[in-house]
Amino acid sequence: MRIDVFTIFPDLVEGYASRSLLGKAQERGLLDVRAHDLRSETQDPHRSVDDAPFGGGAGMVLMPEPIFAAVEAVDPPRPLFFLGPGGRRLDQALARELAASDGFSLLCGRYEGVDHRVMEHLVDGEISIGDYVLAGGEVAALVVIEAVGRLVPGVMGNDTSADEESFSDGLLEYPHYTRPAEFRSWEVPAVLRSGDHGKVARWRRARALEKTIRERPDLIDARGGLTPDEERLLADFPE
Repeated sequence: MRIDVFTIFPDLVEGYASRSLLGKAQERGLLDVRAHDLRSETQDPHRSVDDAPFGGGAGMVLMPEPIFAAVEAVDPPRPLFFLGPGGRRLDQALARELAASDGFSLLCGRYEGVDHRVMEHLVDGEISIGDYVLAGGEVAALVVIEAVGRLVPGVMGNDTSADEESFSDGLLEYPHYTRPAEFRSWEVPAVLRSGDHGKVARWRRARALEKTIRERPDLIDARGGLTPDEERLLADFPE
């Protein structure tokens, strides 16, 4: 999968994408993350990418010329998404959709945003990572890249891990334990040491349900509530 990022801080994107899971995926040829400097297509000595908005107001706006020129020079994979507050909210479903594609591109805003002609005539859509304000789109781009990149087949050592994570089926993930079996008098639940894989699976499902009910009841509501089987499961495996 190829992911192109257009930004005035390409080093931020390249540095993060070259480390850990994403870096290993790039070394193995599973991911190809390319960061492009919007200033590379500027024509003035100061390499200007922003200017004051027409009509007045605080802040500066990214100009259309360097953005159009940078994108057209690269001819990146489409769709090209602007990272902004008005877009589709990034969630696990969207991450899976993007992971199933051959690639896509991201445009990072700065200052007060981008000239609206970029939105009207260049980008294909918009993605939001939440209802809050950042100084720019680079952090948001990294969130998208990591959420999507780890779902590309082969990137994670065990592809089934993604099927058991939070939000994979509308639930938060069950709790995890590792050695030692007892730490400061706190013991790992006996069921996890029983060797009964079927019972372990049912316990994990019950704990995922219980955690979601407690911490994110909105996710339960979105699923239409608990099924009779899930209610019985919670009764069989009380916390």
